[in-house]
Amino acid sequence: MSVAARKPVTAAAEALVVADDLARTYRVPRGPFRGDAMVHALAGVSFRLSPGRTLAVVGESGSGKSTLARVVTSIEPPSSGSLVIDGIDMVTAGPAEKATLRREVQIVFQNPYGSLNPRQTIATQIAEPLVINTDVPAAERAAVVRDLLARVGLRPEHADRYPHMFSGGQRQRIAIARALVLKPKVLVLDEPVSALDVSVRAQVLNLLAELQESLGLAYLFVSHDLTVVRHIADEVMVMYLGRAVEQGPREAIFEDPRHPYTRALLSATPFADPERRKERIVLQGELPSPFNPPAGCAFNPRCPAVMPRCRVERPPIDRVAGRDVACFVASGTA
Repeated sequence: MSVAARKPVTAAAEALVVADDLARTYRVPRGPFRGDAMVHALAGVSFRLSPGRTLAVVGESGSGKSTLARVVTSIEPPSSGSLVIDGIDMVTAGPAEKATLRREVQIVFQNPYGSLNPRQTIATQIAEPLVINTDVPAAERAAVVRDLLARVGLRPEHADRYPHMFSGGQRQRIAIARALVLKPKVLVLDEPVSALDVSVRAQVLNLLAELQESLGLAYLFVSHDLTVVRHIADEVMVMYLGRAVEQGPREAIFEDPRHPYTRALLSATPFADPERRKERIVLQGELPSPFNPPAGCAFNPRCPAVMPRCRVERPPIDRVAGRDVACFVASGTA
């Protein structure tokens, strides 16, 4: 898989998105004779994201990746913690500031077959955010649509066609164009290539890299495909049951993973090097229920390196070898 090279961004770039101890809790009814259950889909996540950078969020289904995407895009409010985007705190923002945030943060969904309206033309769907959020006249909207279609690799005559007339890769290009129409600063990419053929994935990833370089976009890239993450990410955050267990630069995570869960995920990733030996780590059991998470470290029932302390105490996040890790064993404090 070949991904276009991106212009390096200095680490000193000011953070565009700042999340501190971000949490999202759901109240779930359990019947007329039992109290409601509390599900901590996000249980305290912190990160920084700068312009021109990509933070990849990885983990199993149920780890909280999509919940984080919904919170960052204002689809759902955080239950606690702080989320500051371009200087605006989502928690304390008023209606006008929230409207600004909705324009500056856009999302590209996983399924290009379900994210487009089959009854509307492509031009209508790309221009719709302009109709709702701005007073741009119709002639100018049409020019914006043509420009965006060209930017994502489509032709002007495609504007008057309907979604069923396009392939999966073309539909995802259309979805990207629609996300860009309001000139956002942050794109949340929720599994943007997982529904595409392998040959088409590289094309869409190259497009995303080119757009990031030319527009200075910040990407929050949600994925379960570590092969894709290795190519596109600048930093990686590994989540497990609503918490970040390891977070740091891509090279550090892939070359020297420290958390046992990260090691297990990477051991299942295929690579094209017949001379390289890799130990396959098979985790026992399933992801615990978020209704009844285990005491101590949430990973302890499946961890091959579990220690007695792990079963009673939740490990804090420590700085280890250039990355943040929440593990007693990795930090040498077990």
